[in-house]
Amino acid sequence: MNTPSRSLIAELVAELAQHPPFAQMAPAHVERFVAAAEQVYFAPDEKVISPDDGVVQHVWWVRRGAVTGRRRGDGALSFQIEAADLFPVGAALNQRAVTSIYTADGDCFCLRVPAQALRALAAESAPLADFLNARMMKFLEISRRALQSSFSSQTLAEQSLETPLGRIARQQPVTVPPSTPLAQALQLMHDKRIGSMLVTDDAGAPLGILTRHDLLGRVTLPQVPLSTPIAQVMSQPVLTLTAQHTAQDAALLMSRHGLRHVPVTDGGRVVGIVSERDLFAMQKLSVKQVGGAIRVAADVPTLAAVAADIRRLARNLLGQGVGARQLTELISHLNDLVAQRLVELTAARHALDLQRACWLAFGSEGRGEQTIATDQDNGLIFVSDDPERDRPAWLAFARDVNEALDACGYPLCKGNVMASNPQCCLTADEWFARFAQWVDHGSPTDLLNASIYFDFRAVAGRESLAEPLRERVLAATANTPRFMKQMAENALRNRVPLNWRGAIETRDRDGHRWLDLKLNGTMPFVDAARLYALANGIGAVGTRARFEAAAAPMKVDAQEARTWAEAFEFLQMLRLRVQIERADGHGGGDADNPNLVDLGQLSDIDRRVLKEVFRVGRTLQQRMELDYQR
Repeated sequence: MNTPSRSLIAELVAELAQHPPFAQMAPAHVERFVAAAEQVYFAPDEKVISPDDGVVQHVWWVRRGAVTGRRRGDGALSFQIEAADLFPVGAALNQRAVTSIYTADGDCFCLRVPAQALRALAAESAPLADFLNARMMKFLEISRRALQSSFSSQTLAEQSLETPLGRIARQQPVTVPPSTPLAQALQLMHDKRIGSMLVTDDAGAPLGILTRHDLLGRVTLPQVPLSTPIAQVMSQPVLTLTAQHTAQDAALLMSRHGLRHVPVTDGGRVVGIVSERDLFAMQKLSVKQVGGAIRVAADVPTLAAVAADIRRLARNLLGQGVGARQLTELISHLNDLVAQRLVELTAARHALDLQRACWLAFGSEGRGEQTIATDQDNGLIFVSDDPERDRPAWLAFARDVNEALDACGYPLCKGNVMASNPQCCLTADEWFARFAQWVDHGSPTDLLNASIYFDFRAVAGRESLAEPLRERVLAATANTPRFMKQMAENALRNRVPLNWRGAIETRDRDGHRWLDLKLNGTMPFVDAARLYALANGIGAVGTRARFEAAAAPMKVDAQEARTWAEAFEFLQMLRLRVQIERADGHGGGDADNPNLVDLGQLSDIDRRVLKEVFRVGRTLQQRMELDYQR
């Protein structure tokens, strides 16, 4: 092999440096890769490598053109490797033969590098090693960073919600034992200029907390003597988080319980305390503030104004680099608060006792995976010894809640999956009878209902009414293999959008290549996770939680389940970005479908990740075929 000239090496280094993993590697390491390479040309349909060639001796980096890989066997699916792709990585690292036949897709120019040289270089270059060992995960991380950068100019916050609390709560908190007189504790708070006093035992474990906010109701108005031990007026038990929890966890805890301070523990011992000010000192719009405004809203117009802040907050958090799971969880949490407040206000107007009913969320809200463009999917469980007598009152109540949610920016469900529909306003026994009918019959309509209703979750009212229903539904589905097979067949009708060549299939219109990120993107993953959860009696409703819980009974490696979840969450993040851009007046597409993305507008990295994600989805669907269509 002739050594390339210095000018050619410089040209190739500059070219490679535009693509991962070379963009993250030291220039000297990129030069070594180029120096070890030779450029080769393949004519259309010419073989590059096949299983018959034995242990892989070289890897190829596609410079121009594309390569198609085809697995042996009748009806086998193919996949496409585009310019700037490196292959076959797995076989080269594991020193084995490839399992597919790779051929040039048209005229193709590649850089060919000895596999041994690549392995030696990876031993010295951490970015290259990381990329080779976790290729899709590395692409995802690069995409996340690019996404964060694109939104960072709009974000109002400086601190990521994924920061561990151990890095935020750095100072040792001021604590006192439970026998400390109030006068001494208050003097300490004054001298140290702190807003709370933590009470701990001899081992440093938290027993309670007294905040400035508590003083008026617990000390001043009751005229409690200042000689009283602090243990008699402190709030207890105290809610805590560990140093390994994140700022997001603290934000959710504060919002759910109306807290201003959260003690942080390590090994059961208090090591710090985090306040709302610590989390959002530089942020004008916070989860806690939006949640607090929702809780005290007195009418629908006020709630509509506050609900509009959820999109603003989503954009801010996207700029912080918050992941799809955390972001959709926060959006769903705030949407829950809006629904809870509307349910409370409406029940008071209708003079109804919420201890006799439970408001349910279905679909994406039920899974805790809502994006900012979402309609209503809800229902109601009510307690009654005479359902036909009591149902009209609950239906009138539900109709007002649905209309109020619509006024707050959550459109009425076009399929009428709402609590104001008599079929969605039922007692627990009536609900179970409806679920049992779907399981017993398994008609196309029943399977469609399963994709919506089986992801139910309690949101407001007497939430304990939902859990016994879930247990009965899980038992019914797990004991009906025929229904599981029907669910699998229904899910497999919606294939991931890869054609026979492994390229992404789109709907071309007006010079644009449109892709529905919900129907063709997230839905195949959601359907698979639901299927395996129900088949194994798993009560989790979130897609990631379902994949993680199903890994063991499915006998798959935890890393494989994590890859499924990561693929799904990349699609969720892409949906969020598209929806936010469209809400801001950018992105075009169909006004009635906020999930359409123009493939031509995506970055090179995002297109690569999208293809990798769909390959993961196709493998998952192939597993479903093996499990349920044999």
